[in-house]
Amino acid sequence: MAQGDGDKRKKPNILITGTPGTGKTTTASALSEATQLRHINIGDLVKEKNLHDGWDDQFDCYIINEDLVCDELEDIMEEGGNIVDYHGCDFFPERWFDRVVVLQTDNSVLYDRLSKRGYSETKISNNVECEIFQVLLEEAKESYPEGIVVALRSDSIDDITNNIATLTHWLTTWQAAP
Repeated sequence: MAQGDGDKRKKPNILITGTPGTGKTTTASALSEATQLRHINIGDLVKEKNLHDGWDDQFDCYIINEDLVCDELEDIMEEGGNIVDYHGCDFFPERWFDRVVVLQTDNSVLYDRLSKRGYSETKISNNVECEIFQVLLEEAKESYPEGIVVALRSDSIDDITNNIATLTHWLTTWQAAP
């Protein structure tokens, strides 16, 4: 179990995942500011460190090299005290995380957010379908122990504020396994 390896860490690691547009980066940044944990945006890391296998024209994004990303993060994750922000979760080692948060957003809210980002109709449709079918929640449940996966609403600023409070409270109660 993830927390079993946490005995090496003094601080927990949190994964914030969800469909693009659900508020992962906003939530992770605010949580980092509130808790002084390190925010790691995987999309930014992939660009900065060239951890990709080129560009996907169809989805208008980098083709992430999961092995390179995991190699880059291994030592940092062992230290603990990280908030990882990425729209996928099934390639990260289970032992890295003590809490996996799946943000969920109403489809109309998600559509509006992605439209404002300038996403193509194909990309918007693909992401809204992922949200409808709860693809990221199912991926998290299949990849991590049941007790560490939580789904949180992320439709509004109030939701994000409540999520930060919920996660900050969880952090105060977290203890590494003996």
